[in-house]
Amino acid sequence: MPPLITTIVALSDLVSGEQGDCFVLLASKDKSQTRDGKPYYRVNFRDAKRTATSMIWSDTGWFADCEGKWAVGEFYKVRCNYSENQYGPQIEIDRIRLVEAADSAQGFSPDLFYEHSRFDTGEMFAELLQIAKEQITEKPLSQLVVALLQEHAELIKRMSAASRNHHAFIGGYLEHVLSVTRTAVYLADKYLAYYPEMQPPLSKSLVVAGAILHDIGKTLELDHQPSGAEYTPAGRLIGHILLGRDMIREQAKSTPDLNPETLLRLEHIIVSHHNLPEWGSPIAPHTPEALLVSIADDTDAKFNMMAKPLEAPLQTGEQFTSRDNPLRRQIFRGL
Repeated sequence: MPPLITTIVALSDLVSGEQGDCFVLLASKDKSQTRDGKPYYRVNFRDAKRTATSMIWSDTGWFADCEGKWAVGEFYKVRCNYSENQYGPQIEIDRIRLVEAADSAQGFSPDLFYEHSRFDTGEMFAELLQIAKEQITEKPLSQLVVALLQEHAELIKRMSAASRNHHAFIGGYLEHVLSVTRTAVYLADKYLAYYPEMQPPLSKSLVVAGAILHDIGKTLELDHQPSGAEYTPAGRLIGHILLGRDMIREQAKSTPDLNPETLLRLEHIIVSHHNLPEWGSPIAPHTPEALLVSIADDTDAKFNMMAKPLEAPLQTGEQFTSRDNPLRRQIFRGL
């Protein structure tokens, strides 16, 4: 029997082999079948820093409660055994009940379960707006970008960048877009200096505009709640790439003097920024500006996917992380 921690402990603070009482959010509950047709649930519980899976098999005592009573989005107090294996963090439930009002005396607060960006969203948005106004020197293009940012300002400040995988936390969208834009500004300046004879010359204005707006369709693709983002019907059936292209086209109708070729090139950046059809783009980048935005976006998303497992609590003697991360690979910590 693992040692029981008698005080309330955060799920993310448990070490493999420990048993403890935790407050958790039921994040997902997926029903499936074994090869011989027996039903089971894969249930994910989480706090702000860790998600752990509990497998609820049909022949266990928790199956009926899981199927009929446990609800995604509800908070629970659990006594669990925590472990880690090749599938990632796992918990075996010993006791479970809904959180009660009296639990606040033991430190329960819903705010503890929602991961936020480390950076101030007001400051990030102000910087992004300043970049749009100062670095996009083609004025009609700058006006289009600023108008879309201001129209969706409050949502942009609080939404996540994805339902999972990368920057999936409050303010994650803005953190990601600003990071991509900073990289795009650097790349545009670098390659303008490297290749001054290109015809037509590299358009820094388009690179910056594309970086800022590359994911603008996610404002319609995802339903953004504090507990996490879920796909809207339009998000599932159309996706943020085409939704974003449509938003830009609509805004262009009220942007006087916007050059039609500039609009075409901006649309191409949006639809090609995932680079490959299997990643969601109908076409690969066919302009230098689209290439730079695609690279900046992919770099920031991939680095976040690699950094997050390395921010998790270090287990004694751990040389590699588990494969339970969006990259599906064990990341080397060190000897």
